[in-house]
Amino acid sequence: NYLTMDTRLNNEDEVTIMLATDIHLGVNEKDGIRADDSFIAFEEILKISHEKDVDFILLGGDLFHDNKPSPQCLHKCLALLRKYCMGNKPIHVEFLSDQRTIFKNCVFPTVNYEDPNFNISIPIFSIHGNHDDPSGFGRMSALDLLSVSGFVNYFGKWTDLNKVKVYPLMLQKGATKLAIYGLSHIKDDRLYRLMKHNEYITPFEDADSFFNLMVLHQNRVDRPGTNHIPENLLPSFIDLVFWGHEHDCRVKPEWNQEKQFYVTQPGSSVVTSLCEGEALEKHVAILKVQKQNFKLEPILLKTIRPFVFDTVKLSDWNMKLYGNNPSDIIQEYVDKYIRSKLLEKAKDLKTDDPNQPTLPLIRLRIEYEEEYECFNVVRFGQTFTGQVANPANMVIMKRKAAARTSRKGNRAADAPEPSIPDINISMTELIEQYFEGLPEKAHMKVLSRTWLAEGMSRFIDKDEKDALDDIIYHEMKKARGYLEKENVEPDNITECLNRFNEMRMDRTQELEE
Repeated sequence: NYLTMDTRLNNEDEVTIMLATDIHLGVNEKDGIRADDSFIAFEEILKISHEKDVDFILLGGDLFHDNKPSPQCLHKCLALLRKYCMGNKPIHVEFLSDQRTIFKNCVFPTVNYEDPNFNISIPIFSIHGNHDDPSGFGRMSALDLLSVSGFVNYFGKWTDLNKVKVYPLMLQKGATKLAIYGLSHIKDDRLYRLMKHNEYITPFEDADSFFNLMVLHQNRVDRPGTNHIPENLLPSFIDLVFWGHEHDCRVKPEWNQEKQFYVTQPGSSVVTSLCEGEALEKHVAILKVQKQNFKLEPILLKTIRPFVFDTVKLSDWNMKLYGNNPSDIIQEYVDKYIRSKLLEKAKDLKTDDPNQPTLPLIRLRIEYEEEYECFNVVRFGQTFTGQVANPANMVIMKRKAAARTSRKGNRAADAPEPSIPDINISMTELIEQYFEGLPEKAHMKVLSRTWLAEGMSRFIDKDEKDALDDIIYHEMKKARGYLEKENVEPDNITECLNRFNEMRMDRTQELEE
């Protein structure tokens, strides 16, 4: 049951949890102005955890912005964890689960506060996100380093994505029993298929006597196809879903009538991109659980750099453009608008916290219709150096497309057209298109298109230099195993490999259906 904040709970049975996600340590660390923003926010979260005397911190993924953070980033993170998470404060939460099952992918499968070699005052439990996921040789991530150092209890890590089985992390304090189901990030389309065809979570026998909390890191927004995880795929025995990955703040619990659970989405704790969703106020949450009841207190973060986002249409300003340089007149209007509106609004976002960065982030999105209305936004931004944190990309120009007929539904489409068109095609689709234009004899016999796309994505997006080598080795090993199992003659190897490929394609189609 969701209780109001003024409802009193029994302290002896009350489990107090800090919920935070998408901290993105190290984002913009090469920016001379914004380099420390993520660390300032992380320190505030740890301070709040101390002040609220939480039993533990639960992170919803993307603690790091990069799965290979720089030594400076790791150093700052470890220093903060040592400063705030070690000490003599007693821990009143009992760990009930089989630790070797929950932490089976960790070198030391033990919850850190029960390890006699450490003196932990605030335990941290974390899943990984899409930014700090395991990669490269050995499938390691920065969270593995925090785990082996004893600062973070890393759970929900998968080594076999064909058999995802989520086991509950069970805790008890007094009469309150809490089960946490951690689902680290998996590509949305793959997880969608797994959820549709597998029982990835099953309630244990005594689940009704526990408060069941699920934490995951996936797209929540309804996007075309399967590029998001619908809430109705989550199990109905869950009481509260803690949703990571989405950066806009929807921290107040939202009721899902169909599945009969609540969803909280705290959002990111630092501005990572200059979009409208990031301009919302940033929060973390204090979750208090007593038996089957819970209440959730949103906490406004006060050390977040002020960020103001706005969109204007030049046609709405009714400017009188004359002379040979109408763009100069437009720039005067834009300059006045930023100084009188946006910078003034940024002042209202300043808090009384001395650690809050002072230079604001400004993003003005200008929609224009004619080419002569466009101007050099980088040069324009230089006049705001020292007044904003991002003068070079403070303004972006979007050309408004002429009314046209949409291919879907024959309706008029009158939307802003990016000056540089987006290429909305996945690596899988790109590879499929490439092989569709080739004769059958040029198709691959050993390496599957799916895994080739996976390797290319890792190589490009994650900078995994050995990604393709690893995947080729993996596919060759599977093909060799199939040939040995079939005991095939040398003259029939090509035919056997064709059957092997057809079998894999049939299995993939079954999953997609």
